[in-house]
Amino acid sequence: MSEDTDITIVDYHGRFAREAVAMWRESKEAALGIPEVHSFENQLDFLRSKLTADNAVSLAIHMPTDSVVGIMATDGTELSQLYIHVDFQRRGIGTRLLSLAKQRSNGTLRLYTFEVNSAAQAFYEKHGFKVIARGDDNEEGLPDIRYEWVGRR
Repeated sequence: MSEDTDITIVDYHGRFAREAVAMWRESKEAALGIPEVHSFENQLDFLRSKLTADNAVSLAIHMPTDSVVGIMATDGTELSQLYIHVDFQRRGIGTRLLSLAKQRSNGTLRLYTFEVNSAAQAFYEKHGFKVIARGDDNEEGLPDIRYEWVGRR
């Protein structure tokens, strides 16, 4: 894996909303193998009104095309979203966004990932996250895994 130097990480800006949601949906659907349960417009409203209100949201932008290739949202204790465009995975973008989430944390970071998403599990475990619970209390009705990272104190 090499770091993609054509990628810059920026704070969320509304001009990227529709593109961010499209990328997020495509990435999630590819990872889960099922269609997104929410409509595009509902997810767009969620991004604009809830996600950005409750979290620091960062975007990975592919500079040559000025396009969104990643999204990350964290409130400092919970990593609620981390998705990378399917064509840009395994280039270090997720690692950069996860490092930023860790920097913004209070030293502990928790997240959920779906059990069917073995690539995400391997990614988080590689970056020091440990399984702390399992369940299926989500809108998709799929088994999920609760992870926690505790930084050095």
